[in-house]
Amino acid sequence: MVSKQRVFSGVQPTGKLHLGNYIGALKQWADHQDEYDNIFCVVDLHAITIPEAINPKLFRAKILEVAALYIACGIDPAKSTIFLQSQVPEHSELAWVLNCLTPLGWLQRMTQFKDKAGKSDSIGTGLLDYPVLMAADILLYDTQKVPVGEDQKQHIEFTRDLAQRLNTMFPEAKLVMPAPMIPPAGARVMGLDDPTVKMSKSIGETKKGHSVGLLDTPGDIKKAIMSAQTDSDNEARFDHCGPGVRNLLDLYLVLSGLSKHEIEEKFHGQGYGALKKGVLEQVMAAVEPVQARFNELTKDQAYLEETLRQGADRARGIAASTLKRVKEAIGFVV
Repeated sequence: MVSKQRVFSGVQPTGKLHLGNYIGALKQWADHQDEYDNIFCVVDLHAITIPEAINPKLFRAKILEVAALYIACGIDPAKSTIFLQSQVPEHSELAWVLNCLTPLGWLQRMTQFKDKAGKSDSIGTGLLDYPVLMAADILLYDTQKVPVGEDQKQHIEFTRDLAQRLNTMFPEAKLVMPAPMIPPAGARVMGLDDPTVKMSKSIGETKKGHSVGLLDTPGDIKKAIMSAQTDSDNEARFDHCGPGVRNLLDLYLVLSGLSKHEIEEKFHGQGYGALKKGVLEQVMAAVEPVQARFNELTKDQAYLEETLRQGADRARGIAASTLKRVKEAIGFVV
């Protein structure tokens, strides 16, 4: 019997989870959870790199909200391990070990750090060190595949480089080399207000019309989609339209299951109002059951917290074994 490949991924409990997160991550995780040995984490330790922005009460609520949305989007705790990163201390311990092996220049070259460092006069160590903790997250579980968008490939390459460095220096560590798993469509959903910018959790929390939040009201969802940026060409063919129209077509493609040819036949020459209404119907069909399940889960917080504790117990069993192997390879007394 061939064992399933292990998949690991996670989402930060910050901002507003939106349609891009659902299409590019959560729906993909749920659709393929029977094919893999899945470990899905709410990466709450990653969410404190800007400590000035933390409100403890709201932070806790957001952590539980994201965990509930995992389940509401179809991730089954009986099939996939769901847990909170901060409840498995091995993440932090392996991150320190990896820190001591990471050249500073590697971190300073990371795109995310360079982008954010240029916008602030004061950058915390956590932001610089973010990729090392991400590498620890992945490597702890002997992960073989990591579902990511195209813009996250650099982090997987960094993780592979770091794993190779440790394995070369301490061969008995035997860290598994992960590979990115990028969905063929929908991995990069763009903003409805600006199709040159990826749909963002942080922008969506403060700017109306940028995204469709998974917990937005039907009225807000309709307003965002019907006001989405298009153009004046009345062009609804994938290879000929502008970026705003292409974003809407891609959304319809992923949510409807129709082929590109069928979608072009349906909407080309019909005006962008018809396309927007079609996208709205598909979005509501996807979001309504998620919201219904989420509302059920939030009424039973004891169930949610117990599910997360059980997930952390399962995750810790795997993580502790990997960390022990790494520490023994380095020479620690374990």
